[in-house]
Amino acid sequence: MAANTSVAPDYMEIPSLTELLKSIPSPVMILGIGNSLKGDDGLGPELCERLKGRISADVIDAGTVPENYIGQIVKKAPKTLIIVDAVDLGEQAGTVKLLRPEQLQKFALSTHCLSPHLFAQMLQSQIDVRLFFIAIQPAQIALGTGLSEPVRKAIESVVVLLEKTLGSND
Repeated sequence: MAANTSVAPDYMEIPSLTELLKSIPSPVMILGIGNSLKGDDGLGPELCERLKGRISADVIDAGTVPENYIGQIVKKAPKTLIIVDAVDLGEQAGTVKLLRPEQLQKFALSTHCLSPHLFAQMLQSQIDVRLFFIAIQPAQIALGTGLSEPVRKAIESVVVLLEKTLGSND
């Protein structure tokens, strides 16, 4: 996937994600957020399904209620938590950006009960964890639709990158 060169400087593109993944402290946990019944909003659960057992990080599909997993995350105490979710970035469908928690307030976010920004604050108040969001621009989030082709391609790019940089469980 080609990097979008017209983005604001406070965003990190996939090449920056590669660099970040090479330097993050372990253990790492991946948390997918989304509703599989609502088109591209289901990208978090889809990514988790594709990654489970294939990388050396814990992978959790939190569905639409990531707050229900705070206890499990705190107990495992990852040094790095990467949250994957559909985010309206105002970009072309399938655009992937790496965001810090404080950047989330700039975007129209989610269909989830607890905002991802508040979720991040709650976690960071309980454990010392570096948090990052892999945000993917959805094409549509209509009930009863599947993943769009641009989002499928974005998921594939992220899966390949995570497998390459976090290693496999083979």
